[in-house]
Amino acid sequence: MARTSGRSSDWGFPRWRGYGVDRGATQVRLCDRHGCTEPGDRPAPKSPNSPDRWYFCETHAGEYNRGWNYFEGLSAEEAAAREKKESGEGEAYKQAGHYGWGGSGDGSRSRDEMRALEVLGLDPDADFEAVRAAWRRLAKASHPDVKPGDEAAAARFRAVQASYEVLRTAEDRRQWKPTA
Repeated sequence: MARTSGRSSDWGFPRWRGYGVDRGATQVRLCDRHGCTEPGDRPAPKSPNSPDRWYFCETHAGEYNRGWNYFEGLSAEEAAAREKKESGEGEAYKQAGHYGWGGSGDGSRSRDEMRALEVLGLDPDADFEAVRAAWRRLAKASHPDVKPGDEAAAARFRAVQASYEVLRTAEDRRQWKPTA
């Protein structure tokens, strides 16, 4: 029985190396930009709808992307038609993202915040100054000191107060930035 020459990568158990480790040098693809010696690990298309790729480093990929024109070589009418077709195909996903938040707006507010805005009679995209103004106006109108003995006004006042607390807490959470 002939013995193969050379060392094994496996030194027994436990394995001291990972599986499939070579002793040779690793092949590194360099950036396709002339004169650059950085690793080219970011693919970029050579032309629209082409499988051919350039491989750039991070710096040259950013430079390439700044000058990229998806509609290059198309007339204005062809570019407008392609943009309309492709935006229409992706419209279903845009609509589906809307329902994930359970209400209108840009998706940055929770369901509780949306309900609180409804109680205050505000639009979903109202800023906090509008929230504060609506809260003051509604609280003054239904305060128990202004309308003593009116249970409906007291219930309305409690709902307005709870809504304001929800929105104030959410605003504080958005404003707070951790110090690192």
